[in-house]
Amino acid sequence: MKIELQKAGKKFFREWIFRNVDLVLESSEKVAILGANGSGKSTFLQLLSGALIPTEGKAIYSIGGKDIDPSLVFQELTIAAPYLELIDEFTLDELVSLHFSFKRPFKGLSQEEIIHLTGLEGSRHRVFKYYSSGMKQRVKIALALLSDTKIVLLDEPCSNLDATAIQWYNNLVQEFAKNKMVIVCSNNQKDEFDFCERLLNVSDWK
Repeated sequence: MKIELQKAGKKFFREWIFRNVDLVLESSEKVAILGANGSGKSTFLQLLSGALIPTEGKAIYSIGGKDIDPSLVFQELTIAAPYLELIDEFTLDELVSLHFSFKRPFKGLSQEEIIHLTGLEGSRHRVFKYYSSGMKQRVKIALALLSDTKIVLLDEPCSNLDATAIQWYNNLVQEFAKNKMVIVCSNNQKDEFDFCERLLNVSDWK
């Protein structure tokens, strides 16, 4: 899987969030997109996901050298972000079952294995309304990384995680993201992107 941006820019009303982005992201790359809060990281991630289209320039997606329609990119990616809400009335069991009716589990993981890997087995029958923010974040990260997709997008993944959960997150990345493109947006919290080989800064595209 490859994502290529050619002179890409995005604006809302009269304000440019970023402009003139020339970027190629290759399969299996681990890339961090850095910037302060409000700098446009989340908007940039949504453009990479195909959820937003550039105001100017192009976003080109390809698999094995063959271009694919941006509307089909969602089939090849998962995303975890603080602003993505879980369904309050669902339990962990119910959400895992629903999620993997749309996505394939990584290497055929069973529902029991997936729930075990979240570290939340003791709360599997509790509805998300009663989960802490850190527990919810663990669920989002686990679903993103334990899906059989080519791209994983992580927006400030360590938000609301304590030290133990941050170590859990990094272990999960090391085990389940080796052959995936992983793009992490971070406001310079190193624990979130320490595994990334390539660091980019949104401020370079202002």
